[in-house]
Amino acid sequence: MDLTTAYERCRDLHRKHGRTYYLATRLLPAWKRRHVHALYGFTRYADEIVDNFPPQERATRLTEWSSHFMAGLRGEPIDDPLLPAVLHTIAVFDLDLEDFDKFLRSMAMDLTVTRYATYDELLDYMEGSAAVIGTMMLPILGSSDPAAAREPARQLGFAFQLTNFIRDVAEDFERGRIYLPLSDLADFGVTPSDFAVRSPKIKNLIAYEVSRAREHYAAAAPGITMLDPASQACMRTAYVLYGGILDEVEAAGYDVFTQRATVPNRRRAAVAVRSLLTRPGTPVAA
Repeated sequence: MDLTTAYERCRDLHRKHGRTYYLATRLLPAWKRRHVHALYGFTRYADEIVDNFPPQERATRLTEWSSHFMAGLRGEPIDDPLLPAVLHTIAVFDLDLEDFDKFLRSMAMDLTVTRYATYDELLDYMEGSAAVIGTMMLPILGSSDPAAAREPARQLGFAFQLTNFIRDVAEDFERGRIYLPLSDLADFGVTPSDFAVRSPKIKNLIAYEVSRAREHYAAAAPGITMLDPASQACMRTAYVLYGGILDEVEAAGYDVFTQRATVPNRRRAAVAVRSLLTRPGTPVAA
């Protein structure tokens, strides 16, 4: 019963906070869905700690929660409403624990790091916050060639994360963070203070970051057809809908302050149906 409750808690977090990916996950076989919810719940709750708990509590909370997770990995009993589902998923699929170490390292970075000087520095952060989520997911989604599918899975993690950073520029700035490289800001004559006044100069910067994100999508596209046929509709939907956020940013003239870019519900439903009707193995348009 505790395990069932933990999986349900993870599903609730996914449904509430990950609308796009939650919709895509509904296209998976039922037995796979709860494991995807577990991974989402794990990563989302860590985000909640570093973003929404009182600042003076965040480090302690993250350390304590990480310690509970490690204790659970050692087989020790833990009292947590969410972690049993994650630990069960790790055991079922023999997931690489190094991915979880990298993820928690990046979450710890969010406690102290608010700027990234270069894209390489940002990629180092995203390796743990995004790329490893792609590789965590891969055993659940399944692949006939996991080794070949690994790099596209990492690239899709980068693509999704950078899309979020572009969409959430205003929200992140309110939290005191800028997830666009300072070297890119300098190239476009933008300073951090320009975010406070919503300078028009930022639009050129955003256009550049959109093009960079699309490069990650292009590198990830071949990986969709490497997945198990039953998983392709899910990831095809996620791929198209997350890319659709960039389309909405472009349609808004790269204004990421006036309105949060979202894909309309009608398009979301149409993409899901089209993905279900697409023959497995059909290449994804990058």
